[in-house]
Parts: sequence; structure tokens; C-alpha cells
Amino acid sequence: MSLMDTVRTDMTAAMKAKDRVVLTTLRSIIAAVQEAEVAGSEATTLGDAEVEKVIAAQAKRRVEAAEAFDAGGRPEQAAAERAELAILEKYLPEQLSPADLEALVQRVLTEGGFEGMQSMGAAMKAVNAEVAGRADGRTVADLVKSRLG
Repeated sequence: MSLMDTVRTDMTAAMKAKDRVVLTTLRSIIAAVQEAEVAGSEATTLGDAEVEKVIAAQAKRRVEAAEAFDAGGRPEQAAAERAELAILEKYLPEQLSPADLEALVQRVLTEGGFEGMQSMGAAMKAVNAEVAGRADGRTVADLVKSRLG
């Protein structure tokens, strides 16, 4: 069963259970995936890896919105965004712990022989291939930069 099939099945279950938060969140996933499928020069069907990227982008938006609502003194809206984030995270790969991420970055940099800031681009490419969406890009970049710099 593909990731989108799972999302659609869960959406049907949320409709039957009358769970508005889950239903709204899953509908937003489906809409974002459909939008991504028709973007560009011709329509395509996204595979699980591409769908995960779309969901990760949705999750990132929820994190940013929750932070903005917190900063704006609207904790109830921030809580709603975090509730949606928790639902989105069920469809993403398990995130690496900080210690695991640090060990992975160190291993990739050592194996690849990356040294100095001039190799930042190549190092990021190698690390991101290993991380594969299991960590925030900004966190990965900061960690690689600290190791190279």
C-alpha cells in the first residue's frame, strides 16, 4: 500500500469517526500532493519519496506557524498547529535523535574526506543522501558547518 493510499484510508476513518482535526490535516496533505503532481510542464504521479517531501514541507509550515502564533501571543492557535504537526509526523520517517544525527554527520564527513568550508556543498549533498528526510535541513546544515569550519 502506497503512502497516499494510507492517507486516503486514514481520511475515510477520520470521516467516520468525525475527527475534524485529522480530517482537515489529511485533506491538506492530499491537496498539496495533487498540487505538486500538476506543477511543472506535465502532470505526474508522485512516489512515496516525493509524497514524504510534500508532507515534510507541510510539517515545516506547521512548525513555523506555531512559532509565529506563540510569538504573537496566540497559544490556542499554536496548539492547533502543533496538533496538526503531530498528525503529519505519523506519515514521515522517524526523526534521528541529536546524538544519532551527530554521529551520522561525523561518519559521512570522515568517510568522504571533507575538510574546510570549500567542501560544504559536496559535504551537504553526501550528508543529505544519508539523512534522507529524517532531520531538519537547517539543523543538518548548521551541524555540517560547525564540523567543517
